[in-house]
Amino acid sequence: MAGGLKRRDESSIGEEWPDLIQKVRARTPARVLAGRAGAAYRTNTQLDLREAHAAARDAVRDELNLNAAFGVDFVRRWDLVEFHARARNKDEYLLRPDLGRHFDDGSRERLSESDARNCDIQITIGDGLSVAAVGEQVPQLLPLLFDGAQARGWTAGKAFVIRHCRVGILNEIGELLRPQVAVLLIGERPGLATATSLSAYMAFRPTKAHTDADRNLISNIHARGVGAEEAAERILELAARMMKSRASGCGLREDSRRIE
Repeated sequence: MAGGLKRRDESSIGEEWPDLIQKVRARTPARVLAGRAGAAYRTNTQLDLREAHAAARDAVRDELNLNAAFGVDFVRRWDLVEFHARARNKDEYLLRPDLGRHFDDGSRERLSESDARNCDIQITIGDGLSVAAVGEQVPQLLPLLFDGAQARGWTAGKAFVIRHCRVGILNEIGELLRPQVAVLLIGERPGLATATSLSAYMAFRPTKAHTDADRNLISNIHARGVGAEEAAERILELAARMMKSRASGCGLREDSRRIE
């Protein structure tokens, strides 16, 4: 490490704190009660912040590679195919959010020819602002969603991946494939607590007129937030509520009670 600084073992640092402070720190990823050296952070805290910041930058800047993110076996099992938004590269994606809300011409044409239309649920995967989140959470979550949809007797469209996409692309998914419920699993903007948090945006029969007010969100899907099993159950239950009420968005609240 630069300057000959060595990062101290976390367990030895934890031993310095009273039990009450350790319990408080264990309940949140926030860097509370971290201590100080004079007027500055301790070396360990400073190094931890720099590491988290680097991980967040990497998560945003990385380009999605299906085999690297999910593994060859997973890609083959689910026969994952990649589509593209209008943003041509990561720089354009970050500078022009509007381009991430629409498919490019080639992708629109391919989806227009798809046989997977009018399904009960269509699950798609978008790189979003964290490729690391997609790679870590989707392999756990996707099988649970498809198994749950099958158990409920729903028809499910074939999952696919969208490169350089934004949440608004749900509208075009709705218009091109016309599912009852469209689900977009997308990487969240990373922070200093985690760079691997996934979100599930959902809408009932989305159209080009839909806005954020017409969508629902289940966020913070990661190891220290909402686990894969809980996330799958919440997504499926919310989808069932959408199908029953034939609506989504601010007028439909997530409910923990099971829908029969």
